[in-house]
Amino acid sequence: MPEIFFIDVTNRDGVQTAHFGLSKLEKTMVNMYLNEMGIFQAEFGFPTTNHESLYLQSNLELAKMGVLQPIRLGGWVRATAQDIETAFRLVPDIRHLNLSISTSDQMISGKFQGKKNREDIIQMMIDAVEAAKSHGAESIGVNAEDASRTNIDFLIEFALAAKEHGAHRLRYCDTLGYDNPFSIYKTIKTLAQNVGIALEIHCHNDLGMAVANSVAGAKGAIDGGQDAYINVTINGYGERAGNADSLSTALAVTKSKDFLEKYQLGKPIDLTRAWKVAKFASYAFAVPIPMNQPAVGANAFAHASGIHADGVLKNPENYELYDFTEVGRGETELVDTGREICSGQYSGISGFRHIMGQIAVHFKDSEEAREILELVRYANVETQKPLVEDELLFIAKYPQIAKKLLTLKPFE
Repeated sequence: MPEIFFIDVTNRDGVQTAHFGLSKLEKTMVNMYLNEMGIFQAEFGFPTTNHESLYLQSNLELAKMGVLQPIRLGGWVRATAQDIETAFRLVPDIRHLNLSISTSDQMISGKFQGKKNREDIIQMMIDAVEAAKSHGAESIGVNAEDASRTNIDFLIEFALAAKEHGAHRLRYCDTLGYDNPFSIYKTIKTLAQNVGIALEIHCHNDLGMAVANSVAGAKGAIDGGQDAYINVTINGYGERAGNADSLSTALAVTKSKDFLEKYQLGKPIDLTRAWKVAKFASYAFAVPIPMNQPAVGANAFAHASGIHADGVLKNPENYELYDFTEVGRGETELVDTGREICSGQYSGISGFRHIMGQIAVHFKDSEEAREILELVRYANVETQKPLVEDELLFIAKYPQIAKKLLTLKPFE
């Protein structure tokens, strides 16, 4: 029976959102959290971008060390042979790629201004796939940008060519959030039956249906006999109105009526990590979690109506579909309103030792303490806010990796 896998694109689609951004250390922490949750693959960045290269290399090094395992780390690249060459020049050890090109007549006409036609699009994709294979790529996903506005016959032709030349998955991109659950189910099932390739479902939320479309698309892929790879982002962050929220989608797959009995996850997801991950992403992106956000919003388990309060006190299942502990909530959060010592770009050794001592990190000598402090200072310069405990622990445990993450090479 085909299965459902999750590919998180927070570090690609999320960070390219207007007014958003993460430091390289924060992106690395996202990858660490995704690995802990059991996410199959993280689209961790752009291997053709100069300022990303050391970050990408560092995360691949963490993977070799067994720290970022078993999660796959995949890069996003335009489907051109030239970009493939650049990607492997800057990040030689990358092994998982998604190659993206526009497929709708609107995009082909509007973006290429008459310089490309459908045949050119297919050939560009083929050349890119062949180039990626020649460099040793272990998995290749081919992205059909604006697939939801692409002629279905051409989409089948495009997907068949990708499969013939060695692509492992087709990413169906509902780039403008144009689909609905009924249309995407039909299209994805048609692709699965006519192409015979695993399908990624990448949905945007312009009409508020990204999660519903993702689940319906996954159903279509499995009903058509193929594995489904759902693209998600933490807290639904993404371009314009966002992408499919990872936690909402995972809950829909595992909790919604009549779904779990037939449609199974290929890799279990630890939902108890969700609360911590959502809070970190909110802090790092500086975007509050909406109070009505499923599972992690302030009101997700709040009850005021007399009938509801009475019912939930008698039996939580009366008015709660799942327990708050299932998504990692329940611990009391303490806020110290007295003296506070923060990490910062101007921190001194005394205050820093105090902070690290509170999280049980002790240094063998002053030289080691000053080395870690200097890295923490640089990290604060990048983030422009105090580091969370996990970031401090990461720097203390992997100082050489942290140094690489905090290094930016001038443009060459």
